[in-house]
Amino acid sequence: MMTQRHAQLQRWAQQIEQNPDLTLRLISGDASFRKYYRAANRIWVDAPPETEKNREFIDNAQALQRTNISAPVVHHSDLEQGFLCVSDLGDDALLSRLNDESVSAWYQKALQLLPQLTHIELELPIFDAEFMARENSIFPEWLLGKHLQLILSVDEKELLAETFALLTANNLQQPQVVMHRDFHSRNLMVLADESLAVIDFQDMVLGPLTYDAVSLLKDCYCRWPDAVIEQGVAQAYQLYSESGILSDVSYAQFVQWLDLTGMQRHLKAAGIFTRLYYRDGKSGYLKDIPRTLGYVRDVAARYPQLTAFAAWLDLRVLPAFEMETAS
Repeated sequence: MMTQRHAQLQRWAQQIEQNPDLTLRLISGDASFRKYYRAANRIWVDAPPETEKNREFIDNAQALQRTNISAPVVHHSDLEQGFLCVSDLGDDALLSRLNDESVSAWYQKALQLLPQLTHIELELPIFDAEFMARENSIFPEWLLGKHLQLILSVDEKELLAETFALLTANNLQQPQVVMHRDFHSRNLMVLADESLAVIDFQDMVLGPLTYDAVSLLKDCYCRWPDAVIEQGVAQAYQLYSESGILSDVSYAQFVQWLDLTGMQRHLKAAGIFTRLYYRDGKSGYLKDIPRTLGYVRDVAARYPQLTAFAAWLDLRVLPAFEMETAS
């Protein structure tokens, strides 16, 4: 049954294409409230204006293209209704191309886009301490409280606060650059010439240098052997060094930046996956939480300043999550 929004979008598309028989075919929704349809060799996007950043999508797409990064071209837009018509990049997401033999080469190709991203000239929100505080609240509210129904002691709340303060300081001490903020294998499309295009870039901000690299290498939706991740980290360091963004930064410092930045991102993501279930009725992301928390646990165990947090995860969070998923 066609929804009212679907019918409105189809009428809009019919007017643009001057074809009253044009029919939109649903191809996907995503973690937001957007829906995507295909017709007339274009993608038609239902992006409700009360929730979606449509002006940012348009501005960011143009900025990416000016920097020679492939991204959907916006052919038509109706910001009042929340409708977009963009170029069709196909259905070949990078995730579908990855396997044990191919992942390193594809990751190297994807990482080469990151220094280009830093050259984008655009007014963007700042990923500052206040921004991170909003993100950091998602994990205790939705995963610990809503999902696991853990009641935290004063000491546990203090441990969380100290951990988030450390992660925030880590993000702020890095070079602050344009970052995609969701740079991973589901948001990279393989084009006909085997080059990569980026999608889902409306949330770009100015933030820590290593954020996009760790988003790719420690993907919430797939995990690769440590050797693959380590190779990618070394390549990212080399690419950023060659581009002149890094100066007088040791490889060890870069690795620590990336590890802790990833930990902040993964804690947020674990909370968001839970929120998508309870608030938005999307259960498909729950299965990604153990992988995401696994990254957090591995990083926390490697750094002395996070030993107490790692022990707390082992004692309180991971067992509670395992019991919950088994029931």
